[in-house]
Amino acid sequence: MTDLIEVKTVNLSGEALNWAVAIAEGHKPFVQAAHYGIPDRVFLEVDRDPEDEGALIGKRYKPSTDWGCCGPLKTKHLIGDGPVHGGWVAHPSKPNEPTDWMEASEPLTAICRAVVVKISGWTVQVPKELIS
Repeated sequence: MTDLIEVKTVNLSGEALNWAVAIAEGHKPFVQAAHYGIPDRVFLEVDRDPEDEGALIGKRYKPSTDWGCCGPLKTKHLIGDGPVHGGWVAHPSKPNEPTDWMEASEPLTAICRAVVVKISGWTVQVPKELIS
């Protein structure tokens, strides 16, 4: 089990944000440790390998950089988004409450933050190794 730390949703990005979205969506994420120059990454538990002592079999999860994954989340959670101040803003289906708006330099990051704040709130716990 990895050590978790509390992080403000507005500060989430990259793999930490991917983890938070996975948890918010009710998935079982796990961290694939860094190896061969590739940093820690988030995967979703798909199955266990009976021939390899029950090792996890996972599928890469990266809604913060993959429209194919983030787009359905935007639709499912009725997330509004658009450009603002040279970046992007996204909000969970309450456009009249600007305090709920999540800003980011990239649209997918803003959308993912809006999903997390809608479901999990303003602070979440993520594995400490995902915080850079």
